[in-house]
Amino acid sequence: MKLEVKPWNKLSNKEINDIFSLRSEVFIVEQNCAYQDVDGKDELAEHVMLYVEDELVGYTRVFVENTYFKEASFGRAVVKKKHRGEGYGHLLVDKSLEELKAKKQSPIKISAQSYLKDFYASHGFVAKGEEYMEDGIPHTAMYL
Repeated sequence: MKLEVKPWNKLSNKEINDIFSLRSEVFIVEQNCAYQDVDGKDELAEHVMLYVEDELVGYTRVFVENTYFKEASFGRAVVKKKHRGEGYGHLLVDKSLEELKAKKQSPIKISAQSYLKDFYASHGFVAKGEEYMEDGIPHTAMYL
C-alpha cells in the first residue's frame, strides 16, 4: 500500500486517467448517479492517491480555504468496491486532514454522503444543518 499526494500540474496523464476512471466507476456507475464529475476544480486541488500493487484503489482531493468552500475541504473520497472494509477510507481521510493541517487550514468543511456521517464522525467531524440533496444523493454538511 502506498499513499501519494500531488498537485494537478504534477500528475501524469495515466494518473489523471486513473483518477477519473475510479471516480466514474464508483460515483457514476456504481451509485447510478449522472452528474458532472469533471467540474473544473481538479486543477485547484491536491490529489491524494492510494495504491495497492500499483493499482489506484482510493482517492480524495484536498482544497485550501476559499477554493471549494469558504472553509478548507476535501472531497470525492472514494475507495474501489473490492477494497472496502480494509481501512483505506480512514487512511485517505487521515492523509487529507494531515495535508490541510500542514497548511494550517481550519476549520474544515465537507459535504458528506449522509450514510457516511458516522464514518466521518469517527474522525471528529460534526454534522451541522439539515440534510440536503446533491446530485440526487442525500448529503450532510460536516465540520471539523
